[in-house]
Amino acid sequence: MVTEDRTAAATGMLARDELIDLIDRKEIETVLAVFPDMYGRLMGKRITGHFFRDHVADGGMHACDYLLTVDMEMDPVPGYAFASWERGYGDVHLVPDFSTARRAAWLPRTALVICDLLTGSGDEPVEVSPRRILQQQVQRARDAGFEVMAGSEIELYCFEDTYEAALDKRFHGLQPMGRYYEDYHILQGTKEESLIGSIRSALDASGVPVEFSKGEWGPGQQEINLEYSDVLVQSDRNVVYKHAAKEIAHFQGRSVTFMAKWDEALAGSSMHVHVSLRDRESGRPSFPGAQQLGPIAASDTFRYFLGGWMRHAADLTPFFAPSVNSYKRFQEGSFAPTGLAWSYDNRTAGFRIVGHGPSLRIECRIPGADANPYLVYAASIAAGLDGLAQRIEPPPIFEGDIYQAADLPRVPRTLRDGIEGLRRSELARAALGDEVVTHYLHFLETEQTKFDGVVTDWERARFFERA
Repeated sequence: MVTEDRTAAATGMLARDELIDLIDRKEIETVLAVFPDMYGRLMGKRITGHFFRDHVADGGMHACDYLLTVDMEMDPVPGYAFASWERGYGDVHLVPDFSTARRAAWLPRTALVICDLLTGSGDEPVEVSPRRILQQQVQRARDAGFEVMAGSEIELYCFEDTYEAALDKRFHGLQPMGRYYEDYHILQGTKEESLIGSIRSALDASGVPVEFSKGEWGPGQQEINLEYSDVLVQSDRNVVYKHAAKEIAHFQGRSVTFMAKWDEALAGSSMHVHVSLRDRESGRPSFPGAQQLGPIAASDTFRYFLGGWMRHAADLTPFFAPSVNSYKRFQEGSFAPTGLAWSYDNRTAGFRIVGHGPSLRIECRIPGADANPYLVYAASIAAGLDGLAQRIEPPPIFEGDIYQAADLPRVPRTLRDGIEGLRRSELARAALGDEVVTHYLHFLETEQTKFDGVVTDWERARFFERA
């Protein structure tokens, strides 16, 4: 992963005036005005170019506030303070953030802009909106004198089946695009290049600059890495990447999944996140320093940010692992973490330190590919800032196989464990706010309750005949 700052305008990004000009010349006919929901899915509207130009560009638009309370099936879930049947499910106001305007190069004559959410009256931010949650933590970091830089490594599985065929098969007997483990495997990567290459090219042309793709540790599993950038820019790129990948696969009569664990016998899919800080005034990296920590020379800023992130990681895990399925990824010997330790360039560690000098950064390997990037980074920043404020020391560096280590703190084993950790987290409420934590706890509890009410294929196979 490249660590130099390359956040200047990428190919495919559109300044406001440029977008309006393309609409006038009918080179852009449709604008996707979108925002991320609690799952990280893009919600919004397809707007004709001329209507966007004349009405939405300046005035914004409205959408139903229930979009920040529904579950994956779009069921209106009772019990939220933000929106409910009792409150009539009113509107939120979507305001385009033109710094995110870009071509959606995988779609004809289409642009995409991410919107910020305001209350229906249009005068107050919607605090439970994932993008707002991250913006608040970015501002806290700036107030402390730092800019947050980040990179994500998001893995996915690729299938020859369409989404419709996968559903008809009840997601059994699917055909991955690969038939053997393909980590760094160029030959198998070539077999998948018709899809993965199309995704890379479309992202690059849509203001989502790609570093590389590579085969991963599962048949048909790939990883696409985006260029290191400002953390909010990175999160915006992440959701565009995941959305575009699904649509491109659909157009090719294929499918992809970002499930954390699509098959219990195969490697899970992660979203390893890399974070570093820069001094706001000088722009210099804040992690390098003169103190020797194992094989690295680091600053107090590095030490305390790592210490805070590690101390709060278990209680904040629901932001990294938001579903029942997420926790099935945390298995020994799978390259997913089980123990909360830090080490240098050690893929058994929950916190893997990589780089030297200006490239020194913290890689957290806990988040899965199913996580909402805005929430992942918001929680990470909140924990790290607490480490800086409280001068929290990280534990000693761990050497060796963390899977075999005894007496280490563990990543929570289930969503239920994660919920309880978040419920008792004083840091979460202090940094993110009571409204956000209460809202997200209800979201997580709904996921657990929905799963608890389902009879699974495992139960039928085990008990149908023999119970």
